[in-house]
Amino acid sequence: MNMRTMKQLRNLGMVLVALTIASCSQKQQGGAPGGPAGQVKEYPVIAVAQQSTTLFKEYASKLEGQQTVEIRSKIAGYIEKIMVDEGASVKKGQVLFRLNANDLQATVRSAEASVKVAEADVNSAAINLEKTKPLVEKNIISKFELESVNSTLKAKEAQLALTKANLENAKANLQYTAITSPADGIIGTFPYRVGSLVSSTSAEPLTTVSNTEKMYAYFSLNEKEFLSLTKGLEGKNLQEKFTKLPDVSLILADNSAYETPGRIETASGLVDQTTGAVNIRATFPNAEGLLRSGGSGSVRIPQFIDSTIIIPQKTTYELQGKYFVYLVGADNKVHNTEIQVLTGNLKDSYVVTNGLNVGDQIVLQGIASLRNDAEIKPKLVEVGSLSENMPAANQAKN
Repeated sequence: MNMRTMKQLRNLGMVLVALTIASCSQKQQGGAPGGPAGQVKEYPVIAVAQQSTTLFKEYASKLEGQQTVEIRSKIAGYIEKIMVDEGASVKKGQVLFRLNANDLQATVRSAEASVKVAEADVNSAAINLEKTKPLVEKNIISKFELESVNSTLKAKEAQLALTKANLENAKANLQYTAITSPADGIIGTFPYRVGSLVSSTSAEPLTTVSNTEKMYAYFSLNEKEFLSLTKGLEGKNLQEKFTKLPDVSLILADNSAYETPGRIETASGLVDQTTGAVNIRATFPNAEGLLRSGGSGSVRIPQFIDSTIIIPQKTTYELQGKYFVYLVGADNKVHNTEIQVLTGNLKDSYVVTNGLNVGDQIVLQGIASLRNDAEIKPKLVEVGSLSENMPAANQAKN
């Protein structure tokens, strides 16, 4: 073995000795992850407690005015003039459409003439009757002639009544050429324009008028939710129970909250056998006309909870759709613990439905650096109230 080879072996031995010493040093030092050698890191923890809060549940709804009326023509005719515009606000009795009335005006004049002829016939028959009576009394003519004259008078009177009825019908038809609104409300669209022939049998109505001073929001609850909503409420019937419910809110299509609260007023008497749902109606004032029939939104129902476990969101982490916290044991070691929570209601907190008990201590901050069964130095801190609700727009998105 030459000198060069011996030198290389000596250098390799020195490297191995250095590595062995470093390895032993690391084993002796130990310590918590992320902390200095030989030290247990301090983490803030909170004691699980119960608080009161108000939670919300939202249900998709369809909006309808308290009264929506189809406007149809009672007679056949051509639209001569449209008096209002689509979407306009109208009053009861206001003229909306005018149909061409030329033919009907001629019919009225003809009916008036027929009435005058019938009136003349009645007068003539009455005069003839008055002339016949003395002749019968003097036995100049028989009673049969008197009965015949009297029958003629009654026939003329019946004919007069018929012509008067025809005249009233003609006048009514003439009035029907002016189509008016049956209620205050908002005009819908116009499927027919000037010059269109319309009648009572037309496939589509001329338009609709929606009374939207009050808006109905229709939504559905399943049978279990419906029972939960009404159970324990005072009242002899469902309507009386509904008066004990809190006001509800309406979340509009743009995720903003409608400024005026509403009330749940009625529910269907049957459970839909197909869907198992109960149809509910909430009513909202609409003095400014912001809400329109056919619109959509969500009805938000508040639910006050007297005592429930609430924890900050930052104490949790999510893994494969499940939520976990680090629970501090009696030996100051942390244990990742699965919990069930309600999300989307509170601003920065979760309501815990299962997995924690009052008095449990959980890590508040720094959970990303922890691992299961790691030892920590807990520092108990107070977090105050956790029951603040989210802004309306954020709640609507969840």
